[in-house]
Amino acid sequence: MGSDDALFGIHGKALQIRSQRMSMLASNIANAATPGFKARDIDFNKALDAATGAQSGGVDQAVTDNVGYRVPVESSLSGNTVELPVEQTQFAENAVQYKTTLQFLQGRVDTVMQALKGDQ
Repeated sequence: MGSDDALFGIHGKALQIRSQRMSMLASNIANAATPGFKARDIDFNKALDAATGAQSGGVDQAVTDNVGYRVPVESSLSGNTVELPVEQTQFAENAVQYKTTLQFLQGRVDTVMQALKGDQ
């Protein structure tokens, strides 16, 4: 376990995965009108388990191993699998979870800073 793992636990890796997921969801939204585009998503829980496991190859490998294509509820004539309301909802939920994780990490950093300064 690295020193950052001891300080931040799984939250540092969770933040990295959420950031990569946000980029992927944003790409899906940006390509909503691209014919043949296939929407992708990261299975966050599986990626986090893989990133924190004993045999972990790191966050990037965990994300790569847990990316899948989204199956649309209704198919499109153009072959595009992006369903804008679904993507927007997933993006918003991920953004809230990202912010929550970031606030937790900020609290940890503030606690360490207070300990180093000797503030009470």
